[in-house]
Amino acid sequence: MSVLIGKESKIIVQGITGKEGSFHTQKMIDYGTNIVAGVTPGKGGRNHLGKPVFNSVFEAVNELEANVSVIFVPPKFAASAIIESIDAKIKVIVCITEGIPVRDMIIVKSKLKSSESILIGPNCPGVISPGLGKVGIMPGFIHSSGNVGVISRSGTLTYEAVDQLTKIGLGQSTCIGIGGDPIIGTSICDAVKMFMEDEGTFAIVMIGEIGGEMEAEASKWIKENGTKPVVGFIAGKTAPAGRKMGHAGAIIGGKEETASIKMQIMKECGIHVVESPADIGKVTFNVLNSVS
Repeated sequence: MSVLIGKESKIIVQGITGKEGSFHTQKMIDYGTNIVAGVTPGKGGRNHLGKPVFNSVFEAVNELEANVSVIFVPPKFAASAIIESIDAKIKVIVCITEGIPVRDMIIVKSKLKSSESILIGPNCPGVISPGLGKVGIMPGFIHSSGNVGVISRSGTLTYEAVDQLTKIGLGQSTCIGIGGDPIIGTSICDAVKMFMEDEGTFAIVMIGEIGGEMEAEASKWIKENGTKPVVGFIAGKTAPAGRKMGHAGAIIGGKEETASIKMQIMKECGIHVVESPADIGKVTFNVLNSVS
């Protein structure tokens, strides 16, 4: 069993003919990901990177039974691209695009509620199940197959954590970069629930950051329902209140949105909190050994 993607996934790339879409599609193909087609309106009927290009997601679903989409579309068109995949009943939608207007994402969020689609992102590195496929922009070579699920709001911290895990001998079941925007599809808690239900995941690494209440929400759910050990880290301990730090969602509003309060809540909920990102791999290794 895998989370979100697997060998059965038939993946399309929305925006495959653009610069970013072309570059990362080739990387996904090189990794062994089952990319079946691309979608670029007005360019249907041609081939690109050895894959057929369709004018719409509907055509790709009808012709090839596509069930996963990854989106490399400019911000002003990205919400429409997400909605197109929702309407075509794509199961998993991964949106890499950064800078989608909040007003557009409010409409997307409303559409998601009445659908069965799962949206990862926007403004995220994507999803990878090592050995099965990667849907996004993460460097495949640092990942290894195993039993640790990784959830992160930060792309670079995802890579740092994965690199540590791989070097210490801990492979990953799936890594989910949920994105750092104020409005995203899948929350930390949503991703935690997926991993708790996944038979191939034995432990979870949860990397959060300042701003918002997702980490606290996930921590409280873990305290009540968790069945697997969770290692947690919060980035932005020294960030000043009221200033945006990198991600649109990484801005401290209320007191509970600071790194120190989030870490306190996590500890109170039984999560193994890491003070420094350099210790994520080591702590995860020790936690897994203590429960085995």
